[in-house]
Amino acid sequence: VVIMFAMEQEAAPTISRLGLASKGAFAPPLPCLAYSGTKGRLDVTIVVNGNDAHYKVAAAGTVPAALTVNAVCDKLKPDLIINAGTCGGFKAKGGAIADVYVIKESANHDRRIGIPGFSEYGVYRTATVDGSAMADALGFKQGLCSTGNSLDLAPVDMEEMLKLGAACKEMELSGIVYTAGMHGVPVLGLKAITDIVDGDKPSAEEFVQNLGKAAKAIEEATVSVLGYLEGKETLTKPL
Repeated sequence: VVIMFAMEQEAAPTISRLGLASKGAFAPPLPCLAYSGTKGRLDVTIVVNGNDAHYKVAAAGTVPAALTVNAVCDKLKPDLIINAGTCGGFKAKGGAIADVYVIKESANHDRRIGIPGFSEYGVYRTATVDGSAMADALGFKQGLCSTGNSLDLAPVDMEEMLKLGAACKEMELSGIVYTAGMHGVPVLGLKAITDIVDGDKPSAEEFVQNLGKAAKAIEEATVSVLGYLEGKETLTKPL
């Protein structure tokens, strides 16, 4: 099992909790970093995108995520990828800070290509691995996750997310699902809310304020998910 995080701050509590050993950069020139170990009978590797070489900040967004997952699939050959991390949530969908969602579908809200056929390609609405039974067993919420490459929210983005019925908004999952799909590797999305998209606080301010709380929620959720997966005969059927 490979668990992918965009940011070191999101991943650090889970790496520590699982006692994983640093393996460093495993796919140069990409900056992505790996941490490996075991959880029961599972071989577990956490991969983070690493820092951008030019701006020295976490390499967030769909392009670094897609490059990293391509390297993961090529070099690590996972049976399952879990994209864990943080997201914006919607109070209209019952979302609250640190709530954890198992993602049912991924889509894009900022790829608007108004040409017949290309519109659907731009949105690229895709089912993720079926984790509904697991979500019910572990008490997690479920919903569609919409991906875009901006933290803030333009009105047209909100329109698209409302059309999609999005429960979560973030910046990587659709790129991971798209690229892993080329390799035939299933992806499970696991997201904890840092900010309320349809709330009254700026997303960046709320994200920074709640990152630690959401990272702790993801740590607990990831450990629970791995415990659940230990009892499965296969990681490729519905979970």
